[in-house]
Amino acid sequence: MSSLLECSVLAPEWLCRHSDILIYLAPSLVLALLIRALSARHPFFFLFTVAGTICHELAHFVAGMLTGARPAAFTVIPRRIGQGWELGSVRLTRVRWYNAAPSALAPFAVAVLPFVVAWWRTRSGLDFQWIDVALAFAVAPQFLACWPSSTDWKISLRSWPYIVIVLAAWWLTLVT
Repeated sequence: MSSLLECSVLAPEWLCRHSDILIYLAPSLVLALLIRALSARHPFFFLFTVAGTICHELAHFVAGMLTGARPAAFTVIPRRIGQGWELGSVRLTRVRWYNAAPSALAPFAVAVLPFVVAWWRTRSGLDFQWIDVALAFAVAPQFLACWPSSTDWKISLRSWPYIVIVLAAWWLTLVT
């Protein structure tokens, strides 16, 4: 007879297998929300977003290099833009329909970093140590940095032919 509080009763089996990772990441998620709230109130708290900003912009830079978008400038120094802040930027000089979406939406890959760190720290069981406090501060900004900015989304729209290609491939799989 299983208890009502067993993981397999409350959640899918794959979630139960990886519960250590999710428990490890919980403090980082709370810290990410706190950093977001505080950085909206005062620019000093942008210091806590630097690790995420570097990863976000590096994702654009590497994707731009790999797809031929030719990155020309890279900065992670915050600057005031109208009513808000730009925390960093990468200037791409050769954005085309085929490389716009991969280059602009590359920050989605940053979401993998917290899970890799959590897997590394929990692979021999859940055992918090002092290094995990520092890792929580390094991992938390990655949760904030993995979402592309509104400018990134606008640039990705230049890759609209991908939608036609994917729909055509999907239609061909249905027909055959």
